Amino acid sequence: MTLHLPNPDGTLRTYEPYPEPLRHTMPLPGSAFTSRTVFSAAHVVADPYADTTPDGPAAVDWDATLAFRRHLWSHGLGVAEAMDTAQRGMGLDWPTAAELIRRSAAEAKAAGGRIACGVGTDQLTATATTSLAEVRKAYEEQLAVVEESGAQAILMASRALAATAKGPDDYLEVYGHLLRQAAEPVILHWLGPMFDPALDGYWGSSDLDTATDTFLEVIAAHPDKVDGIKVSLLDAQREIDLRRRLPQGVRCYTGDDFNYPELIAGDDQGFSHALLGIFDPLGPLAAEAVRLLDTGNTEAFRGLLDPSVELSRHLFRAPTRFYKTGVVFLAWLSGHQSHFTMVGGLQSARSLPHLVHAYELADELLLFPDPLLAEDRMRTLLKLHGVDQ
Repeated sequence: MTLHLPNPDGTLRTYEPYPEPLRHTMPLPGSAFTSRTVFSAAHVVADPYADTTPDGPAAVDWDATLAFRRHLWSHGLGVAEAMDTAQRGMGLDWPTAAELIRRSAAEAKAAGGRIACGVGTDQLTATATTSLAEVRKAYEEQLAVVEESGAQAILMASRALAATAKGPDDYLEVYGHLLRQAAEPVILHWLGPMFDPALDGYWGSSDLDTATDTFLEVIAAHPDKVDGIKVSLLDAQREIDLRRRLPQGVRCYTGDDFNYPELIAGDDQGFSHALLGIFDPLGPLAAEAVRLLDTGNTEAFRGLLDPSVELSRHLFRAPTRFYKTGVVFLAWLSGHQSHFTMVGGLQSARSLPHLVHAYELADELLLFPDPLLAEDRMRTLLKLHGVDQ
């Protein structure tokens, strides 16, 4: 069987899918990872039958959403819930995010899986009169939901704080207040403007060196309340420099979907743990790679994970915030959901040529548990776009 795939210039090329199924479909028995802590930032599955609009309340297929989390836990991965990959601030409203946190935390307890959940301020729309106290109150509301669920908290970057803060001191005040009241150590998340343009100038400066100093000042003041930091700046050297300046005991969780193999592998001065959106489609492969790293076989780890970087860089190419479309597309092709529909209609955020190339790269990596199903669904998508097969 062959597929006729469109080129950007409108011509067609012939592609022969790989017949081999996913090599990593069965979870390996045994304990959790020993050398790294690894989270997959998981996507949500939309309800395709809901009569909603892009700017209306989010409609989630809870059964399929929770089943995907069980899939990740079965391979030993932790789940980073209600994060950017789950369309926070891009279709997933706070009431639905709160429900997602409660349901997933309960499911994690039943499954024995690790979970950490995003705490933000997306129930608040900043205006010219918004105060720091209002931003702090929004954070506190979400922190309470996460802590009551029994999950670890991830303090996410806040659009409202970015719009309201006048300088570094305001960030120090807000984060210091939150860390003092947090019941357990949290993960701090620095999300760069390539993921969300509204976060430009976070930590009080558009100069990343100055912003880094403020970020480290927050951590140094409360090292006992910071489990780790997640850095999503797509700059490997900056992450390496930052993790070398962290207080002892504070982890660095890479969020760099361009350079994750080298950052997780590390060097003679340290390494990064992982909290990655790309580990949503790469879950089983990533789990096998980390287990190789657990044995000390860095070369085998890199040999398994390095070939996936081309797919990741493709999915996360600019505008990076739309990477979620490719993640959900691959979940559909892999059989984790029955449709290619997204919260807020974001299935339309990437072009057909973009999705076609994502399919090719994933197929070459043998990522699909059932390559015939992936081929059939790809054929359906192409026909819907007027591409004769």
